[in-house]
This record gives sequence, structure tokens and C-alpha cells, in this order.
Amino acid sequence: MGTHETHSTEPEPLPLPVPVTPAGRAALDAILGRPSTTLVALDFDGTLAPIVENPADARAHPDAVPVLTALAPKVAAVAVITGRPAEVAVRHGGFAGAEGLEHLCVLGHYGAERWDARTGALSAPPPHPGVAAVRAELPRVLAAAGDPPGVAVEEKGGRAVAVHTRRADDPRAAFEALRAPLTDLAGRHGLIVEPGRMVLELRPPGMDKGVALLEHVRETGARSVLYAGDDLGDLPAFAAVEKLRADGVPGLLVCSGSTEVGELAERADLVVAGPAGVVSLLRELAGQLG
Repeated sequence: MGTHETHSTEPEPLPLPVPVTPAGRAALDAILGRPSTTLVALDFDGTLAPIVENPADARAHPDAVPVLTALAPKVAAVAVITGRPAEVAVRHGGFAGAEGLEHLCVLGHYGAERWDARTGALSAPPPHPGVAAVRAELPRVLAAAGDPPGVAVEEKGGRAVAVHTRRADDPRAAFEALRAPLTDLAGRHGLIVEPGRMVLELRPPGMDKGVALLEHVRETGARSVLYAGDDLGDLPAFAAVEKLRADGVPGLLVCSGSTEVGELAERADLVVAGPAGVVSLLRELAGQLG
């Protein structure tokens, strides 16, 4: 009498990558041991969404929402911390109405705005008056710099203005040529310049991803943290995790790998291959948590 073999259609969970630092390995152990007290915080562009030439075309990796819905019920909270307006990140991420993401919040404009998935409510302070003043002067400043071909201006809901050089003939040269005049322009109107991957963002001071992350850790009572980012704007969040570590809160730093931002990779416990690598890491983590 023959035997009948059955084969599971469920994929075997992949092993989690091993952090390269002792602090990272300790943090991963803490996350695996106490997932219900873990905050998972993620940047959007370059981390959950691939970088594209036109920021308006950016969308979350197709597996991002399914992976987050698998992971979110197993941890204390999930937050997306982004320089974009919160409602833009929600729309481009496909987060609204996703079952299992009821505890997700999106902290937009570096934490100045907040969208909560449970209620769909968006809270935000009044726009800084310097943003409108900068926007009005920007054409003159760009003209004085020779109007580099391919440079694009992105409006950020009246709360910031970003100047992108990725599509310029020489992106790095355009970036460097515009850094000083845009810094001067921002300073005259009480703003700061946030440099990123071929982008210079003029925005109000006082909030950054580090401040937003620390406030959310306090709010959620998280006892361990995973933060993933890809750009210079994520360095304050990395510094916040390092501060938390010094205070006894384990933290895992993940770099969504890019050759454009070496400093972030050097400080990370794990470097993964862009948004696809972030999604894979979160999938493996959700699988390990059962």
C-alpha cells in the first residue's frame, strides 16, 4: 500500500539577519523577547517606498502594508515618521483602512503633524509664516543661481518647500551650488535647511525625527525600539535611539541601504537592500514572533 505525502504551502520563515554590533544584537533579543513592548518606527521615502525621480510618484513597496498588518498586532505600536505631509504619506502608503493597522500612526513634517489610523484624524499646528515668504522668493533665488536645468520644487502642504536636484544634468553639482543660497534664504525667514538625497528642504526648526521618536516612545511606554531610515534626516532618529540605549532602552538601528548616505550605514546595526530589504526584515521579524 502506497504512502501519501503532504506538502505545506506555507513558506518556511527565513532566519533574521544578525546585527553587526553588540548593541544591535541585544536590541534584537529584547524585541524578540518582549515584542508587546516594542515600538517599530519607520521612515517613508527610501525606507518603505523606493526613491523615484518625481516625489509625487512615490508609493510604498507593494508588500509593505501586508507585512505591517502581519507585524503590527504583535508589537506595541508602529509609527511612520516622515518629512512628507502626513496625509500624503498615508495616501501614498495605502495605510488608510488597512485591517490590522489600527495602532499605526503617521508623524508627518518630522512630527509636527499626526494621523491616527484608528480614528483617521489628522492634527497639525498652523503653518509657519516663513514658508510662504520663502516660496515667494524662491524663483528669484533659483534664477540668481542660474536656474539649473532639471531642478524641481516640491510644495509640502504649506509647511515646507523642497528643492530636488536628482533630475538635474549634474545632480551633485546643482545640490552644492544651491546649498548656500537656500540656507541664506531659509535663515532670513526663520527656517532651516534639511539636506537629503539630492534634495534641500526648507522647513521650520524645532522638530526633527529624533524629537518625534522620543515623544512617541514616551507616549507608548515602549521598552525597546526598532528604527529604520535611509537619509540624512534620519540621523536625529538614530541619535535618539542611541540616547535611549544609554538610558537602558534597547534599540535596533536599520539602514535602508544607499551609497548616497554612507554616514547612516556606518552607524547602523543592520544594513538592508533598500525598501525591499526593509520589507523582508519586517516579514522575517513577524514570522519569528509567531
